[in-house]
Amino acid sequence: MPLPFLTADRTFEAASESALPYDDRERWRRPYRPGPWRVGAAALGLLLASFVLFASVLIALTGSVFYSEGSSPAWSVILGVGLLLIAGALRLLRSGVWVSRHGLRRVGLLTTRTVPWARVVSVRTVQQPVRWLGLPRTVQGQALALVREDRRPEDTAPLLTTHGLDFLGRPVGFDRAADTVEAWAAEYRRA
Repeated sequence: MPLPFLTADRTFEAASESALPYDDRERWRRPYRPGPWRVGAAALGLLLASFVLFASVLIALTGSVFYSEGSSPAWSVILGVGLLLIAGALRLLRSGVWVSRHGLRRVGLLTTRTVPWARVVSVRTVQQPVRWLGLPRTVQGQALALVREDRRPEDTAPLLTTHGLDFLGRPVGFDRAADTVEAWAAEYRRA
């Protein structure tokens, strides 16, 4: 029995079909699923957050040895750190490229940038040095480059790379995602 929610198991032709009875192009959607490195990093962040939150509960129940007059209790500081870890892990899962009828949105860990389709000149796959898992080390790979009318092509960071958190070890997934974003760009630049 096919499971339509397992989008990675479908072929490219079937990926264009919507599992929902309607296809709302007004909503922002990620044209690919998050990669295992992104999901694993977020899971480790959430695991660490659970230990930190558990520590804050233990400190709150037992009393803190670090508490002094005029300072906040240690459990509240540790609780804040745990909540920041949760927010960071969720933001990491949300990071990536999103598309809608309105334009292309690049969601990063700290920033979100939206480019309307009217400003997009082209979206194409190029062979270039790319960062490995977002670290300073570069390797030769493919990148999905966005060319805007208001910026030079070398001024923009690549949207997707073959060695990023989503596509390391998944070249077919990168090709599928790049083709989907290119198709969205071609469709809405004409409109």
